[in-house]
Amino acid sequence: MSLLKIKQLTKNYSGEVTVEVLKGIDLTIEKGEMVAIMGPSGSGKTTLLNCIATLDQPTTGEILLDNENPQLYEKNRLADFRRHKLGFVFQHYNLLAPLTVIENIVLPLTLDGEKPDVMLKKADELLEELGIAALRDKRTYQLSGGEMQRVAICRALIHQPTLILADEPTGNLDSKSADTVMRLLSQLNFERQITTLMVTHDAYSASFCNRVIFIKDGKFYNEIYLGNSREEFYQKILTVLSHLGGRSHAFFQADY
Repeated sequence: MSLLKIKQLTKNYSGEVTVEVLKGIDLTIEKGEMVAIMGPSGSGKTTLLNCIATLDQPTTGEILLDNENPQLYEKNRLADFRRHKLGFVFQHYNLLAPLTVIENIVLPLTLDGEKPDVMLKKADELLEELGIAALRDKRTYQLSGGEMQRVAICRALIHQPTLILADEPTGNLDSKSADTVMRLLSQLNFERQITTLMVTHDAYSASFCNRVIFIKDGKFYNEIYLGNSREEFYQKILTVLSHLGGRSHAFFQADY
């Protein structure tokens, strides 16, 4: 069942010279898939993610999420759509420093006027599920990068979104923390069937996905699917990246 449908999406930035960033992208994401988008710097992958996230408006084309077209919504309805349908995981975590871990996680629910005891119960269950219950009352400055990203994942999941959007989720992490975070995202995708769309430069992180889509110069370039072996999948990713000018490194040794 298709969850996300993108039809002939274009994005231009106007100035002294008009820059075409996305040039007729077509993309379908099935419910329960975990998909990575890869491509060289400047290929348009982050712009594509931002359009899906409703953080940027496409020039032409259509984005349907769960049969809804958020491009048609006015400001307040769009904010409500974003808050309930989408969960965000950012490279820089975007946690609020004055708040504790538990306070950061429940923050999205406070905007809905959820009762405090209900919010805390949901957050505590997520902390336990993600193995970071011991961090509950710590401040963000007391956490490692990997711990902050797991807290950010909890926050993204707290309102049970339809789609998780991850922008370079391992970009600020060392190889061990990156491995932990990607295994966690993969586990959540498998156990909860949480549809996840991730932008990454890193082949190792992408190898945890079911499918990798490559874009180049704002256009669809290629896609490959996970088979029986993740290591073989990783090698296929590297092969495509070699044609795109992407990174290469040894399997299980991420280059950050």
